[in-house]
Amino acid sequence: MLSPELLKKVEALSIHSRRRVTDVFVGEYESAFRGRGIEFEEFREYVPGDDVRTIDWNVTARFDRPFVKVFREEREQTIFFLVDVSASLDFGRLRTKREAVSELSALLAYAAIKSNDKVGLILFSDQIERYIAPKKGRAHVWGIIAALLSHKPQSRGTNVASALEFFLKVAHRSTTCFLISDFLGTGFERALSVAAVRHDFVAIRVLDAAEKFLPAGAMVEFVGLEDGAQAAIDLGSGRLRENFLKANQLRDSQLTKGFRSQKIDFLDLSLEQDIVDALLQYFLRREKAR
Repeated sequence: MLSPELLKKVEALSIHSRRRVTDVFVGEYESAFRGRGIEFEEFREYVPGDDVRTIDWNVTARFDRPFVKVFREEREQTIFFLVDVSASLDFGRLRTKREAVSELSALLAYAAIKSNDKVGLILFSDQIERYIAPKKGRAHVWGIIAALLSHKPQSRGTNVASALEFFLKVAHRSTTCFLISDFLGTGFERALSVAAVRHDFVAIRVLDAAEKFLPAGAMVEFVGLEDGAQAAIDLGSGRLRENFLKANQLRDSQLTKGFRSQKIDFLDLSLEQDIVDALLQYFLRREKAR
């Protein structure tokens, strides 16, 4: 049972997402994520401009005039959200990564149901926290938003590989999967390469800009959100800040190359960005690349 305060948050995010999922947003989503196949619909007479490769020569011979095959794209598909709910998602200055992930998932989910797609959800930390099977409908998406906002993780760590292994067990048909995380964990590359053979993956990393560099300052005590480790770091050290920046740049490069080698779309989303604008730009890039 959701508390009155949480119900208000769920309803507010639901209304906000529905309002921002405009016809333009849905149209670009559909263009970027077309159905995965086509099926035969009917024969009709050839008209100038038709692709001659669609002419059916058997029917043409029978009626002594050219006929073409008409196909219909399979629009309906299944969309899965694999959402990281580990403790590092609680970080953020203007808002937390967890809040941004909830908004991001809600926007994509509403676009999906407006396109008649089914939507499923897997919440994971270093274990599977919750699974919601794919269904259609606004009420179902409302339930997904409620799960995103109300879920209290049982564990603080991150294990993307175990989430991918669970996904492969429950996703029996080819799907489009949005893997949403800050990707601070490692060791998921092999599991992702296996999953990407059968499914269309989009990896979305949500980060606060403050995580990419250390500001100049004095001695500061840092606490790891996932492991609770504590360390005193001298922010007055230029060499330390430079090494931190280089380590982040190396990690970014390795992550990008890994996704690219598996032909997986990678969207880097900063908490400072407008999510709708960032998604629209990504939809356009994806459509052009098809």
